[in-house]
Amino acid sequence: MARTSPHDHPLTGAQPLYLRVATRLLGELRDGTVPPGERLPGERRLAEHFGVSRETVRQALEVLRRDGLLATDRRGSHAALPGRPARSPAALTFPVGARAAEPCTGDRATVTWEAPPREHAAALGLAPGRPTLVHRYTSETADGGGRRTAVTSFSAVALAEVEELARYRDRADGAASAQLRRAYDWMRRAGLTLHHRDTITPLTESPSVRVVRRVHDQYARPLEITDLLVDARQDALVYEFTLPAAG
Repeated sequence: MARTSPHDHPLTGAQPLYLRVATRLLGELRDGTVPPGERLPGERRLAEHFGVSRETVRQALEVLRRDGLLATDRRGSHAALPGRPARSPAALTFPVGARAAEPCTGDRATVTWEAPPREHAAALGLAPGRPTLVHRYTSETADGGGRRTAVTSFSAVALAEVEELARYRDRADGAASAQLRRAYDWMRRAGLTLHHRDTITPLTESPSVRVVRRVHDQYARPLEITDLLVDARQDALVYEFTLPAAG
């Protein structure tokens, strides 16, 4: 008996529900919604996303797994499509400019739920002492130079609008690693247009440079503020911003 795969036939109402869900999920995998190697959401969230039961999701995942489109290990299921995902032309790796040009031996990122620095609270419109998600990143080149540190505070708007960021609140203990490289992708997928404004200031009596980045959305609502310190003795400061053409 020939085996049926979600890419064997166009999506039709005559197909079993689990196969229709597998086809839709495959489309999301191909368009880069879930990049290769990244963990898929859990069965409960997928069931809510597609409006079906968890058993239907389980059957759909098994179809994709059987065809080698998903790989499963102890951390969960991961997209296993060949090649690079289709990424947005405006994708930026968070925090922009915090990663040194040379390979890093020290690369650490954590999140905490705490009151942000006073300057951050004012920029984000937070009342003094009100906690929010704070991300800390440290990068260092192999020879111990080129140190870069970044502290980012997220606004209440960002946490309310961007589900992926909001999930970090429950594990913001300052201990576990928390790489938020795709934070800007998550914001854009939530329908937010990102406007970046960087203020770059050389520090006196020091080779370091301070970069203060403020990001707001299309409604002028603040999303995040980042304080970045760069040891500029070795690296040039390079910022690359790509904006999509008007549709």
